[in-house]
Amino acid sequence: YPIMLKWRGQCCTYRSGLMNSARGKRLRIRTRSRWAAVRTAVLLLSLAVLPNVVLAQQEQALPTFEELEADGAVIGEIRIDSRDIFDLDDPKENNALYRLANALHIRTRPDVIRRALLFHSGEPVSAQRIQETERNLRGLSYLYDVQIRPISYKDGIVDIEVVTRDSWTLDPGLGFSRKGGDNESKYGLKEVNLLGTGIAIEWQRTEVAEGTEDQFQFANNQMFGSRVRLSYKYDDLVNAELHSIAVVRPFYSLDSRWTAGIQGSTLDQLATVSGADYQRKRYAASAFGGWSRGLVDGWTHRYSAGLNFVEDTYELLPGQSAGIETPLDETRVSPFVRYEVIEDRFVETKNRNKVERPEYFLLGFASNITIGYAATALGSTRPAWTYAASINKGWDFSRDRILVARGAVAGVYADGDDEEQLISANVQYFAPQSNRAQSFIGLAVDAANNAFENAQLTLGGKNGLSGYPTDYQSGNRRVLLNLEQRLYSDWYPFRLFRVGGGVFLDTGRAWHDEQTGAGDNAWLSSVGFGLRLFSVRSAFGTVWRLDIAFPINPPDDVPDHQILFYRSTNF
Repeated sequence: YPIMLKWRGQCCTYRSGLMNSARGKRLRIRTRSRWAAVRTAVLLLSLAVLPNVVLAQQEQALPTFEELEADGAVIGEIRIDSRDIFDLDDPKENNALYRLANALHIRTRPDVIRRALLFHSGEPVSAQRIQETERNLRGLSYLYDVQIRPISYKDGIVDIEVVTRDSWTLDPGLGFSRKGGDNESKYGLKEVNLLGTGIAIEWQRTEVAEGTEDQFQFANNQMFGSRVRLSYKYDDLVNAELHSIAVVRPFYSLDSRWTAGIQGSTLDQLATVSGADYQRKRYAASAFGGWSRGLVDGWTHRYSAGLNFVEDTYELLPGQSAGIETPLDETRVSPFVRYEVIEDRFVETKNRNKVERPEYFLLGFASNITIGYAATALGSTRPAWTYAASINKGWDFSRDRILVARGAVAGVYADGDDEEQLISANVQYFAPQSNRAQSFIGLAVDAANNAFENAQLTLGGKNGLSGYPTDYQSGNRRVLLNLEQRLYSDWYPFRLFRVGGGVFLDTGRAWHDEQTGAGDNAWLSSVGFGLRLFSVRSAFGTVWRLDIAFPINPPDDVPDHQILFYRSTNF
């Protein structure tokens, strides 16, 4: 309530944020002495400010979710506060441009947020579920910020508020990039939160060196208000056309108990095998279901089974002569089983792959393995075992250093041979020197065997070796080492971008193993420096990267520098 103090014809007004029955009125006090006026002012100011102080102390005194869980508290009311992109109560964000952005943007519907929660009214408080909910919500591209907090606690009942702030979700798709000496431009339209429903839809046309490519995507992660996800994708590429559709009810949390789904795809592409061009067509479909006991003692174990169908056909193009190796038409109908284990151990940090944004790293153990058998009795061309497995593990050390390692293998075993096998492993190490600087080391190793479509592993400007043209080296073996010194500034231009940069050294090699009898490529290295501009208020996690890279002792056919400008999602 506003308070006006008048003394000898001079007025001063005090306006408090605390509102009561005197709201909207002015309290006029006349006094006969200066000291009486001062004493009255002090008294009234105290009465106005004290309740706010008491309320603030009460809010600070609320227990944490861990303490509430230990006390056996039960969740009462859950309030959803879905906010606009910009906070107009912040003077730095209260201007005509940001008010216009808020006016044009449709806020996320509270029901969309509510359906994503892993906790509900009437349930006992679980700090783990609340933390996982916040982690999942932050993973939604259309949300910029998320806060989940208790707002009142009485008689064992706690009321919870979920506060979210939206991101800008409409992307005109205009862009230009240059990597490895190749230019790429695109335009289109993308909306990842259609009318505040969380539905994503996109159309994009890209102009690449080889021609024009079109892409259309649709995704709804809450079909009919459920956990079922529907997605469709169409790609019309230079040398291929792809359709895919999936309807899946996933394991949406560590404690979810079941999953089921169906998915299918078609691929029509130009494939080159032993120097000859073929028209390759692939039809694939899958149906599966799975079960889990949920999260038990910090671990989740999941069991699934299903059926895969894949049919590949190859047709030699007119005027072509078959090469030494001729691809064979093949059909695989293979039942499969899958086992997955996840240890619930995540760490929240910032200034790793992004600037001033929360990031989560899985430091617990995680692994999955899938084994299938293609039987001739089910229509398969020949008996074959299919397999895929991965393993992940992270470690945290003193001074906030983090090491994350991952390995994976996938392939087909038939007629006593390993076929279409791909093995990969990578390690990432983050060593911060301060909140604004850190060293990064990345090591990746890949090997492919007898896989027509996967045998060529390449190195160049588009895939990790910045100082060289695109696909400068190729083979069925590849090693790449990236060393970076990253810098994270606190500059926040226009409240839209975060700025970072650094210097880097890349070294690697792609080659063929001895059995192929194909050339021996030398080790390649490059150094450079770059600028990173993070568009933090958009839903697309865009990082504009500008790098200038210089090859070290390059061959004569390599330029003495490369300029790379493109969009990414990480540092």
